[in-house]
Amino acid sequence: MFRIHALPAAQFQPLFSLSDEELAAHDIVRVTADAPNGFPCRVGLRDAEPGERLLLLPYEHHAVASPYRGSGAIYVREHAAEASPPADEVPEQLRRRLLSVRAYGADGMMRIADVVDGQQIETLIARFFDMPGVEYLHVHYARYGCYACRITREV
Repeated sequence: MFRIHALPAAQFQPLFSLSDEELAAHDIVRVTADAPNGFPCRVGLRDAEPGERLLLLPYEHHAVASPYRGSGAIYVREHAAEASPPADEVPEQLRRRLLSVRAYGADGMMRIADVVDGQQIETLIARFFDMPGVEYLHVHYARYGCYACRITREV
């Protein structure tokens, strides 16, 4: 069993009250979705609908003391409610994309990685969690390389 974790809404919602100039000082850009399925929100774990406002911002998704410390750009929808998918449920936002899945040990070191069609992610999750030393997974969108979510074992 596994669980997919969204990013916490509280961390990002105060940013929406900042001016564009204040956002720019933090390397953040306010954008409006102009097409479906092109703006994946990391808080709600769903794509923004055309017309929805989002922030595009840098985010440190792997804050570990290892060479695999990582950060990158993410989208967050303005009124996103924090998603909390049930165990073993994969949000549609992940299913419709090509994904890069990276498996890490407790020391923050990558153990293995692979690319998978989102429709087949459960098979890869099971294979990685069957490997000794794998503690958690990070999912990235394979084409753009952006962080999508974290996956942990559900005990």
